[in-house]
Amino acid sequence: MSSSIILPGQLPVMPLPGALLFPHALLPLYIFELRYRQMLKHALAHHRMFCVALIKPGCADWQSTADFFHTAGVGLIRACVERGDGTSNLILQGLERVRFRDFEQERPFPIATIDSLESDSASSVETEALAAKVLELYSSLKGDGQRQLPPKVDRYLSDLSDPEMLADLVASTFVSDPLHRQRIMEELSTNRRLRLLIQYLREENGSAAA
Repeated sequence: MSSSIILPGQLPVMPLPGALLFPHALLPLYIFELRYRQMLKHALAHHRMFCVALIKPGCADWQSTADFFHTAGVGLIRACVERGDGTSNLILQGLERVRFRDFEQERPFPIATIDSLESDSASSVETEALAAKVLELYSSLKGDGQRQLPPKVDRYLSDLSDPEMLADLVASTFVSDPLHRQRIMEELSTNRRLRLLIQYLREENGSAAA
């Protein structure tokens, strides 16, 4: 578990196209649709948390709970600024992975019964070697100047001793394909997650070289 915060048994869900929320990552959101304004009001009145779920490819929007993936990230509302027109700007902090078991309601926004997903993070020599490879690929990718982590986070990653956090933060920032990010989100083995991340970073790098 990536957070000492105890999750409630049920949480609202915000299905989004192309967006995922990994543990430890920050996600800025602009809330303008009426149903999500209602969702935000519900979240602020209860636990200040909601889940961000990826809408499946081919769906412009979701019509039912079958239209989005059921492994998602829980976010804690760290900052919320409501505007005069009723819209809001948020900063969500990723807490952990969850799976939706079922839904208490679907409209106007989903509320899911959630199960926490524990990572299999037994560290080994292989884990350390995979994490070192991720850092190497990360260093070459950040050099292109297109995507940059904040300097504080960049320094933190350079001497990070938590391979799970490394995988989540680098996947969140440097893997552009949402389905690739979803695959990493769903993988509970830290070593397999690092291997997937290496594969996807090489693709981002335009290189299959070891």
